[in-house]
Amino acid sequence: MSDQSGGPGPADDRPGPYQGAFGSSGRQPPPYGGQPGPYGGSFGQQPNPYSYGPDPVAPPKQVTIASAISFGLGGLCVLLGAFSVTSAGEQIAETLTGSKDSQALVVAVVLLCAVAYILPAVFLRKRRRWARIMLMVVAVFGITGGVTALPGSLLGLALHLTLLVLMLQQPTKLWFLGPRR
Repeated sequence: MSDQSGGPGPADDRPGPYQGAFGSSGRQPPPYGGQPGPYGGSFGQQPNPYSYGPDPVAPPKQVTIASAISFGLGGLCVLLGAFSVTSAGEQIAETLTGSKDSQALVVAVVLLCAVAYILPAVFLRKRRRWARIMLMVVAVFGITGGVTALPGSLLGLALHLTLLVLMLQQPTKLWFLGPRR
């Protein structure tokens, strides 16, 4: 038979790949547009954990976790801002600033903080480099505030440290260096 008919020719005397229990009617093309699969290299070779894999557009888990934390902190800021415009606003203002007259200032600052958390969380998953930088700056401010308010700010300090570490990890860096959507 000739090579054009798909049968074994004189140059193809070796056995083909395993055809399964019921065989196969023909050879399957390699996955991913002609490239070998993730384990298609040398036998026993581990895949690169920092490679994009089959979907280079999907964000790594570090970006997803950081975005969720940032959304959560922004949501808490929105709630605090909403409570600040109620009858409890004077007590919240006095607790935060020491003055009952600074209720409007507290509402403005809390809503500005909500924007500082929610805005990068939205654009982080859209692979905007400025959002990563903005979230790192917000995390540094949060770490600084957490250190100055110890021991009452351990949770906030831990969350902001987590945000900073997630944004500085290698998979996050590589993903932001890739093509934008």
